[in-house]
Amino acid sequence: MREFSLPGLGKTDGFETSHISFKITVHNPNQKVGVYYDSMEGSVYYKEKRVGSTKLTHPLYQDPKNTSLVEGDLRGPTMAVNKDRWKEMGRDRNQGKVVFRLDVVSVIRFKVYSWHSKMHRMHANCYIEVGWDGMLLSRTKDKRCPVYFT
Repeated sequence: MREFSLPGLGKTDGFETSHISFKITVHNPNQKVGVYYDSMEGSVYYKEKRVGSTKLTHPLYQDPKNTSLVEGDLRGPTMAVNKDRWKEMGRDRNQGKVVFRLDVVSVIRFKVYSWHSKMHRMHANCYIEVGWDGMLLSRTKDKRCPVYFT
């Protein structure tokens, strides 16, 4: 997780214009294996209830030993924040932090020389803490997120 923000978190009527923006890095540590990301979607959860979801990138290929930056933005119809949930976030904010979970789901294929694997579903779950200003707290910045395949 590189960046995560929820501007207006402290405003009482902020839920009406709320939006979340984030930037994540996707790293391919393999020496000789490339990765095709056929699709990627990010969903943000607050207390295990989905706040919003969005498509993150067009299909992309990532060379071996490469890092890519992926950006997401949730606003308007992609957000599901009502007044009660916004108040609950405000209460957490007043106690010092609001915890979110970003779930990134990708359909990927591996490439070794000219061989391509079948499609796999990859999940990354990142727990994120934002402070009173709605910005990512330093203790969760650049934290590696657990990844698993289904």
